[in-house]
Amino acid sequence: MRNSLYETLNNRRQRGQKSLAVLLDPDQLDEAGCRHLLALSETHPIDYFFVGGSLVMNTHQASLIFFIKRNSPVPVLLFPSHSLHLDTQADGILLLSLISGRNPDFLIGQHVVAAPLLRASSLEILPTGYMLVDTGRQTTASYMSGTTPLPHDKPSIAACTAMAGEQLGLRLMYLDGGSGAMYPVAPAMIRAVREAVEVPVIVGGGINTTEKAQAALEAGADVIVVGNQIEKAPQFLAEMSGVIQSFNAVLDPV
Repeated sequence: MRNSLYETLNNRRQRGQKSLAVLLDPDQLDEAGCRHLLALSETHPIDYFFVGGSLVMNTHQASLIFFIKRNSPVPVLLFPSHSLHLDTQADGILLLSLISGRNPDFLIGQHVVAAPLLRASSLEILPTGYMLVDTGRQTTASYMSGTTPLPHDKPSIAACTAMAGEQLGLRLMYLDGGSGAMYPVAPAMIRAVREAVEVPVIVGGGINTTEKAQAALEAGADVIVVGNQIEKAPQFLAEMSGVIQSFNAVLDPV
């Protein structure tokens, strides 16, 4: 029997292997761009497509997921900001609980609305503690959620937040600087969260160079997420895929 998405990810974490996810915003990616990205991913492997955004304004999400599923074996995980953004074509959903904020709608409210739909679907549900981190400017995620991000220089707050999320039963932790972050989540914060919890740690936002990606991985990120930079420079995918493969090759040399 094939492992679930979570089992695969957690097994990789336990072995020290790293993963690469590409975040696709349906508002920003057309079919031509998606076709080019899928062609690149055949040469420069990635592990996951995350589909969604803080403000999905058009109807492209369904067609985007359909196109990916028809043309790529890479698992597709929903990255929703609202219960309206569910799509049963995907393989799974990062069921985000915004534990860095105190807005009840994003802690549990949207989840109540989505629960019957998720129960009836075949989506694999991955309960995820979502933590917005201050990275130099207000992001769409912080504005839309009406929450204050975690201070970038307070790793202990992030560690305790993640610890509480794990104790509540959340199975993934996601540290996110948000779209258009001026700088990435600090390695000290990633390291503090990695040491505080046993679950896989995902890190995204502001990772726009190989040096920043390497720093996040060395600090303990199990999955790094890239998005905006690939939309601006698709060749960046080759660089990120190379970083992941090089890191994993050191752990498991041929």
